Amino acid sequence: QVQLVESGGGLVQAGGSLRLSCAASGRTFSSYVMGWFRQAPGKEREFVAAINWSGGSTYYADSVKGQFSISRDNAKNTAYLQMNSLKTEDTAFYYCAARTQYYWSDYRVSTDTEYDYWGQGTQVTVSS
Repeated sequence: QVQLVESGGGLVQAGGSLRLSCAASGRTFSSYVMGWFRQAPGKEREFVAAINWSGGSTYYADSVKGQFSISRDNAKNTAYLQMNSLKTEDTAFYYCAARTQYYWSDYRVSTDTEYDYWGQGTQVTVSS
């Protein structure tokens, strides 16, 4: 099993940048696909991005391509979400999640029910 803790959320003005971190503990971090999801008030939880076990392959929701960047540092047991050119529409509670990677294609998963472990989330608020 894996325990996940997000950090780095806060208040930022539109056009600014923010980097979220997800620190993992427990079983071998490098064997897991890591994903980021978000949930805005009154909306369903939405897939944002995922990254494979080695960090060499990434998968993004169309809404954040070119704006957000997911990465990981297995030596530090940490995944990141770099958010640039933030808009008020990006305001949401952001969660990191993990699932075991058994096959090379397992990182290409956007369905939240396919992820096994979840962090507590961190609030991101973008002001105008």
